[in-house]
Order: sequence, then C-alpha cells, then structure tokens
Amino acid sequence: MSRVSVDTDVCIGAGQCALTAPGVFTQDEDGFGAVLPGREDGDGSPLLREAARACPVSAVRVEEA
Repeated sequence: MSRVSVDTDVCIGAGQCALTAPGVFTQDEDGFGAVLPGREDGDGSPLLREAARACPVSAVRVEEA
C-alpha cells in the first residue's frame, strides 16, 4: 500500500498530478494540487508513480507504507 501526499509548500499548481491520476488528485480552490479526500492511500491507482514523475517541481510524494 502507498501513502500519497502533495507538498503544498513546493506545489506551483501545474496540475499534472490531477491530469495523470484524476481518481487520486484534484486541484484546490487556489489551483494547487491536492489529494482527494479518502484517497491518501492512493486507492490502488497504477498511475501514482507516473503522477509523481509528471510533477515539474516534485511536489507529489508516493511512499510505500
């Protein structure tokens, strides 16, 4: 199982996480990346690592639990 987070201090709002794995990520009201409520475990999405790679500032973190 994976633990997913977005470092809001680093995020620039590029939206690549939400485009790559829309079942796990969204953009908040300010346009920054966010993990959807209840999806902090990554929901088994095979796209988590791709979303982390797609982030231009490496704000998406995927940690194995």
